Amino acid sequence: MTNDSADRRIKDRYPAMCLKVRLQERGFFGRGKNSIAVTCIDMNRYGMAVLCPRPVEPGARLYMDFDGKYIRESRVAAQVVNCQPFQAGFRISLQFSYCFEKRGYSRTVDNALSRIEGFYNRFAS
Repeated sequence: MTNDSADRRIKDRYPAMCLKVRLQERGFFGRGKNSIAVTCIDMNRYGMAVLCPRPVEPGARLYMDFDGKYIRESRVAAQVVNCQPFQAGFRISLQFSYCFEKRGYSRTVDNALSRIEGFYNRFAS
């Protein structure tokens, strides 16, 4: 991660390694491709970074599924901001779509991601 990308962040991200995350690239006509398990590096209600075994092109649109203690949320839309080699795979920086697509805003998704962020924020302090 470069300092430029850190400077763009609206809010600090919190470590969330125990959050189970699956990503699925969105295909044509809303059809998704096969989902893949990824490792969450950190997150906040606006975006997250994950470690993925394969690269995903910047600009790719994804659906994210989250599963953790007291947390379960499916089909959260996101877009890849950056992808670079990292450790044994690729570090993918994501921005949740509801933040930048006015027509895609969902209070339900916003509230769910706020709860997830709050859960991991408590452990980061």
